[in-house]
Amino acid sequence: MNFNKILKALFGDKSSRDLKLIQPFVDKVKAAYPEIQALSNDELRAKTKEIQQYVQNAGKEQREKITELRATIEETPLEERETIFAQIDKIEKEALDNYETALNEVMPVAFSIVKDTARRFAENEETVVTATDFDRDLAADPTKDFVSIEGDKAYYHNHWTAGGNDLKWEMIHYDVQLFGGTVLHQGKIAEMATGEGKTLVSTLPVFLNALTGNGVHVVTVNDYLAKRDSEWMGPLYEFHGLSVDCIDKTQPNSEERRRAYQADITFGTNNEFGFDYLRDNMATSPADLVQRQHNYAIVDEVDSVLIDDARTPLIISGPVPKGDDQMFEEYQPLVQNLYEVQRKQATELLSEARQKISEGLKMGSSKEASAVLEEGFLALYRSYKALPKNKALIKFLSEEGIKAGMLKTEEYYMANNNREMPKAVEPLYFVTEEKMNSCDLTDRGTAWLAEQVNDAKLFILPDITTELSALEKQKDDKVLTEQEYIDKKDEMMSHYGVQSERVHTLQQLLKAYTMFNKDDEYVVLNGEVKIVDEQTGRIMEGRRWSDGLHQAVEAKEHVKIEAATQTFATITLQNYFRMYHKLAGMTGTASTESGEFWDIYKLDVVEIPTNRPIARHDLEDRVYKTAREKYAAVIEEIEAMRNAGRPTLVGTTSVEISELLSKMLNMRKIPHQVLNAKQHLKEAQIVAEAGRSTDGLGAVTIATNMAGRGTDIKLTQEVKDAGGLAIIGTERHESRRVDRQLRGRAGRQGDPGSSVFYVSLEDKLMRLFGSERIAKVMDRLGFEEGERIESSMISNSIERAQKKVEENNFGIRKRLLEYDDVMNKQRTVIYEKRRHALMGERIGMDISNTIWDRCVSIIDTNNYEGCVEDFLKVMAMECPFTEEDFDTVRREELYEKAFQEAMKNFERKTERIQTVAWPIIKEVYENQGSIYQRIMVPITDGKRVYNIPCDLKEAYETEAKSVVKQFEKSVLLSIIDDDWKENLRQLDELRHSVQNASYEQKDPLLIFKLESVKLWDNMINDLNNRAASVLMRGQIPEMQAEAPIEEAAPEAPTPKYVEQKEEIFDKDQARAAAQDTRETASSANHTPYVAEKTPRPNDPCPCGSGKKFKNCHGRNL
Repeated sequence: MNFNKILKALFGDKSSRDLKLIQPFVDKVKAAYPEIQALSNDELRAKTKEIQQYVQNAGKEQREKITELRATIEETPLEERETIFAQIDKIEKEALDNYETALNEVMPVAFSIVKDTARRFAENEETVVTATDFDRDLAADPTKDFVSIEGDKAYYHNHWTAGGNDLKWEMIHYDVQLFGGTVLHQGKIAEMATGEGKTLVSTLPVFLNALTGNGVHVVTVNDYLAKRDSEWMGPLYEFHGLSVDCIDKTQPNSEERRRAYQADITFGTNNEFGFDYLRDNMATSPADLVQRQHNYAIVDEVDSVLIDDARTPLIISGPVPKGDDQMFEEYQPLVQNLYEVQRKQATELLSEARQKISEGLKMGSSKEASAVLEEGFLALYRSYKALPKNKALIKFLSEEGIKAGMLKTEEYYMANNNREMPKAVEPLYFVTEEKMNSCDLTDRGTAWLAEQVNDAKLFILPDITTELSALEKQKDDKVLTEQEYIDKKDEMMSHYGVQSERVHTLQQLLKAYTMFNKDDEYVVLNGEVKIVDEQTGRIMEGRRWSDGLHQAVEAKEHVKIEAATQTFATITLQNYFRMYHKLAGMTGTASTESGEFWDIYKLDVVEIPTNRPIARHDLEDRVYKTAREKYAAVIEEIEAMRNAGRPTLVGTTSVEISELLSKMLNMRKIPHQVLNAKQHLKEAQIVAEAGRSTDGLGAVTIATNMAGRGTDIKLTQEVKDAGGLAIIGTERHESRRVDRQLRGRAGRQGDPGSSVFYVSLEDKLMRLFGSERIAKVMDRLGFEEGERIESSMISNSIERAQKKVEENNFGIRKRLLEYDDVMNKQRTVIYEKRRHALMGERIGMDISNTIWDRCVSIIDTNNYEGCVEDFLKVMAMECPFTEEDFDTVRREELYEKAFQEAMKNFERKTERIQTVAWPIIKEVYENQGSIYQRIMVPITDGKRVYNIPCDLKEAYETEAKSVVKQFEKSVLLSIIDDDWKENLRQLDELRHSVQNASYEQKDPLLIFKLESVKLWDNMINDLNNRAASVLMRGQIPEMQAEAPIEEAAPEAPTPKYVEQKEEIFDKDQARAAAQDTRETASSANHTPYVAEKTPRPNDPCPCGSGKKFKNCHGRNL
């Protein structure tokens, strides 16, 4: 017994301690349940209203205080408003705390209400209640086929359409669901095994937290699950008067999307929630905003969303000038030739290595033999550094003693900080580091390229620092005039920029050829390169590799190279989900990543026990020397399981392996289904059918390890009697979580089953991290071809290798987050500033702060003459103090004097705009108000005319004050957007350029942080300068007397940034969408029933009002 097991025996493990803490909450729910169960249907709904009122009253006092404070803002002087806003922010936090306290108090009753509602739906065909207006609205909606109205009664049926399938409600909450619901309400992650009803668990905390009216978001991994779950669970909430919607059913920036966010409970995909946040922060009108405050979110399959998807930031981008002007097509043939030259060389080196190692082993143990072996292993090492993914090389390395010999050679050349390494790689054209995912040219490679293009300096970056120093010296020595110096410096910088782009293009093309394989890291579909998610095997629609890598792969595959784009808005999923007041998640596989969940999101992982004991038998890994032996054994196992009547799910890690196995099965004439990135549209259907057997022969399904998440594999009694579902993993994934997900496909709800992984020393994980020791063991034991090792020691060794990779991947994701954290600090400030301008509430305070900042900056950075010039140039006013004051008066007094004078000047300008605009607005409204709703008011700063669209009625009622506010808003939004886009572009360039700092033994992240602060300071300085300059000069230009008044066009909506979604158009996918694969579904295939409920105009309205449909709920249709 090891030390950890002794500690566990003495003190228990984390799981048992967590359950001990949760048990009292579950006991309270069970104690409250009998009283709830005894209520009538109407009393049950009344109880919901009672606790809902109690929860909302907990924040009522704070809400009233906030309303009172907001009413005083307009009358409060600008300098005192900041105190009011600070008070509002503090009271809002108090309200959230009060809501949380109230929710904890009513939790036992709320959970009991949901539990008994589920029971009533399961036990009764109809649940009859007294109809309310909400019930009538539901009945009038053609998509809500679960409720009908007869007289003053509403009938809730226990079957309805969800995900295109007519299903009957048969689920009830057991104790494990109460445990899980409590964990989710506490803002933690509930880890529950596959088939334990995670979707049902979420109904408890979702219902409870929706009582506040602040909104609950349920986040899913794809839009099909979002739509299906909103329809499947919706009636449970709507029975109690809570509104439910799904953002993935609506268009971005639409009124329907806004209504979806206003619902008590909102379903949607993680990407769509994140993109809506970015879109809201690009909106040009408050009417375009859709999201409200981020209150509470439950993330389904939380490991997929917060870990796998979090590796790539969400980006909204647009075209850049000369975006099509790229070098990838120009240099692709050159790099392809270079790759072919090295590939040929790598093959020759491998052949030389085979020959010399064979000779050396035959010569015995003499010095000559050692020398020959050294030469052989050096040639092998060079072949490995040239192309580590060469299949012939991988096969040779799996032979006895070969890898150990090569590693010994590597140790020699890596000694003393790689001092001897240049000798080892001297003959190569480029060096590939598989672990680091990098590829670098050698001197020989650079010389080969120079020879091909007849230019020795075409692919060499000039030493720009030395050249600039030399140029500076020539200027100081009067060799160059000032103008000649500027011209030569501009020419030098321009040349460096072109050279840098050329070298970068070359490196990315080289990486595309050496590190990225078709049908493994990506697939080519319909002339487009699409990334394959290494974790799930799914195609990642709309995702592109950054830094030109995607364009390099497109050039390699000879498909259309997409134009370069510029980032307009971006955020990582980590930073998006950290904005929620409370965040929770559920999944079947989270404990292996618990450290990351805590470090990044402060989310604790709690393991929930299964309702029935797991009966699955997990076998030890079966390790073979070569991949050929492994796959042969896999096929034998598949055939044996199939003949035993057990369905088999074969897990693969790539498209290539799934297609290889498919060919091998076809040769044996074994019928099977394949699910990989090329057939991802059929996912739900293929996984649903994976648990069947026909005529005593089990079904065979080949799928990527994490395929079909959210879709259960159900077994017939015949299959259970035969031994259940057999899981066969063809390779250990680099993440233990993915392997556990594959194992979890079998053994759901106490079903029998088994799982086993087949491993070879040629597998990527073994090759990089674990195979030397195992290879030595197999060599010493004298294993013959086809023999395998099956031992817990080997399985543990593989798990240790996986832990190494997980730590490395966590490091990569954390690094990404550290870069985004720098941007996030800036993003938070700029988006807040932008929101103030958009909503107008705090705009006066922001302008006041801008004017103060400019006054301080002008005084601090200038002498008196500079102050005079800058006050005129930026603030459009004379210097408010004399030269004597500048020399004698304290700086603080000068700041205050300048600020007060500037504010008076600004107020005079705005009053002048109001005074000039008011007579015109008054005349137009009183004489032509029935014709015009909006008018355009021109305002100029002397350089540019801003046409400000204003609501005519509002301008009349405020005596043109709204014109001034609209002018301030338009100017600030325009300047903020321009400067922020430019800042994002510079940050992108900085992030790329700082990576070279690692060659100088410097930390790129540290340099990025320091330089980004400078960029931020420059941006804020420019933003404040431009804003102050325009606002201080704003005036209505003199208008021609005969100029006709024209109505303003409607305010331009925010440009629509549409992210492509995979629509159901394939007949197999349509069938999959109609196939409910959860616990409650009947196994028989049937055509889904969809109720045609839309009445004709003269029919009675379904709401039961007695009116005709066209005069009631059909009025606006």
